[in-house]
Amino acid sequence: MIRRQFITLLGGAAATWPLAARAQQPAMPVIGFLDSRSSDGMASRLAAFRQGLKEIGFVEGENVTILYRWAGDRVDRLPEIASELARQATVIVTTGGPPAAFAAKAATTTTPIVFLVGEDPTRLGLVTSLARPSGNLTGINMLSNELEAKRLQLLHQLVPQARRIAVLVSPANVTNAEMTLRDVEAAARTIGLQLQVLKANTAREIEEGFAWSEQKPDAIFVGAAAFLNIHRVRLVQLAAFHHLPATYGQREAAEAGGLMSYGPSIFEAYRQWGSYAGRVLKGAKPTELPVVQSTKFELVINNMTARMFGLTVPPSLLAIADEVIE
Repeated sequence: MIRRQFITLLGGAAATWPLAARAQQPAMPVIGFLDSRSSDGMASRLAAFRQGLKEIGFVEGENVTILYRWAGDRVDRLPEIASELARQATVIVTTGGPPAAFAAKAATTTTPIVFLVGEDPTRLGLVTSLARPSGNLTGINMLSNELEAKRLQLLHQLVPQARRIAVLVSPANVTNAEMTLRDVEAAARTIGLQLQVLKANTAREIEEGFAWSEQKPDAIFVGAAAFLNIHRVRLVQLAAFHHLPATYGQREAAEAGGLMSYGPSIFEAYRQWGSYAGRVLKGAKPTELPVVQSTKFELVINNMTARMFGLTVPPSLLAIADEVIE
């Protein structure tokens, strides 16, 4: 009787050993992924982000957990989502424009934050210095907005007969819209172009913007805002329907049928972003990681669309294009 009890107790103890061993294993670090947009069309970007993580030694599901949170273009939801992630995450990564980064910054002063933005984070007020970020933030600046004047010049080279240009911005991102208009207006004065400002914060407002109440423009300049890139397919369709040459800030629009794009390499930026998140997980402090600025930029021309508009791409542009879509 005593021997049977001993065997039973021994067997019960053995059954608990795996549980005890699992309990002693350190929990996987958690990345809180905050995006102000939806997940639509993000597969290739997420793959680049995971590639950056992998280069530092982290593979999702194996030694790191990623909590994805999408605000669906609802900026008002960002503070609540950021607070939730601050309670769970080892590091928070933000994209989809400055509002996501600011929401995370307001939610925590201790959890490291790695942002991905398209404009100068010192001018935004996210960090005090690019070389030595203060507080708990660092990240990647894609320099999208700094390229707007150059992008207008490239559009002028491709469509020299266009004199009136409609500039589409998303005013919900105040800083982005102001910088775009300021830089494009200065470039337009130099070239001698007239500008017509269009504003859209919703899909409906995009549609309404193409219902020309004023004089129809000769071409469209789509601002490099996260919201507008999400709606790039519809913008390409509207430009084609109204027979308006258009330029975009990200190559995905040219791949979707847009005439041309000029901007930073999105996938390289996302890879760098993942790499920075991995370095923080390894123990690096945001103050030790300077803000990285994009150095790889891409001019993509869709020659099929050019022919549809009756345009001949000049040799000067073909010579500097990173890709010509045939």
